[in-house]
Amino acid sequence: MARVRIDLPEKLGFTTQIQITIKDVNYGGHVGNDSILSLIHEARIRFLASLGYQELDKEKGLGLIMADAAVVYKGEGFHGDIFDIAVGTGDISSFGFDIYYRITTTRENKTIVISEAKSGMIYFDYNERKVGRLPEAWKQKLTL
Repeated sequence: MARVRIDLPEKLGFTTQIQITIKDVNYGGHVGNDSILSLIHEARIRFLASLGYQELDKEKGLGLIMADAAVVYKGEGFHGDIFDIAVGTGDISSFGFDIYYRITTTRENKTIVISEAKSGMIYFDYNERKVGRLPEAWKQKLTL
């Protein structure tokens, strides 16, 4: 069986913490796969805010739209865990970029990798319903 592989950049320069709540846990007693996508969405919002951006500028109708997502699960997360989510970018182009995530938690003084993920983000004109050009200011901040 072929497995998804994510090649994380060496530098994931932004980090945030999110505590796992009961809504994140599935019937298997661990963090659900759907919750991982929600958690990386929250991390993405925080990352963009740290750069002074939002996913959507409602006044201009410009923002980001997710083109793809990949998640590799490496360990289990549980209710009450505090996830450390490291975020970085790569593959910046004229129209978008990739955001990479590494989710870890610490238990019994050990760092446990929960998952690695990537989301492909495209700059999008929501008024025209079409792909737009990624502004130079975004490119410069995303490469820091």
